[in-house]
Amino acid sequence: FNTVHTLSDLGILENIENKFSFGTKLYALGKSAAHGSRLIKHIHPYLKSISKKTNLSAFLGVRSGLKVMIIDKSDSAYDLKISSEIGAKIPLVAGAHGKALLSLLDTNEITEILSHPETQKYIHRSGKSKKEYFDSVMKVKYQGFFFENEEYLEGIRALSIPLNLNRSDLQCAIWMVGLKSQVKGTSLETYIEFLKEIASKIES
Repeated sequence: FNTVHTLSDLGILENIENKFSFGTKLYALGKSAAHGSRLIKHIHPYLKSISKKTNLSAFLGVRSGLKVMIIDKSDSAYDLKISSEIGAKIPLVAGAHGKALLSLLDTNEITEILSHPETQKYIHRSGKSKKEYFDSVMKVKYQGFFFENEEYLEGIRALSIPLNLNRSDLQCAIWMVGLKSQVKGTSLETYIEFLKEIASKIES
């Protein structure tokens, strides 16, 4: 009670008719923390480089339980593009980003996450069995990338790369997303090598 009212007095929470919600000061603090984050500050120029070279939207995300939180992005210059808000949480196993992030975990952790009821619906939506999904994650461990061809959303293609930052408490990945018409098969090999090069620079 005392903590909530103290936060309200500070403007971090807002109290409207004894109903509390996040206040504007909390938003400002969050934005300030994001701009000051060493990780974001270091990786953001690479996201801009990805979107500039490929004309696709590039994202940086971290695993948060069974979700992925987008902590930074660089949108495509196209008027018609795939985008999402910084701070948005998306399902871990729904998309290329999830396979990249899961590849950073050990096999027991991966199996436990894929066995969770919340993840099952997204695995089935992709048309894969749990074993097929697990095998895809193992492939990312070996290849270092994952290409998604309309697996989660029709008409959408994505390419993801896990970032090995030598921190057991942080699973982090970058990915680029575009419409099927924007991600041509002929460019895929070039994109893969480019993202791998970016990831190597970030990790070093």
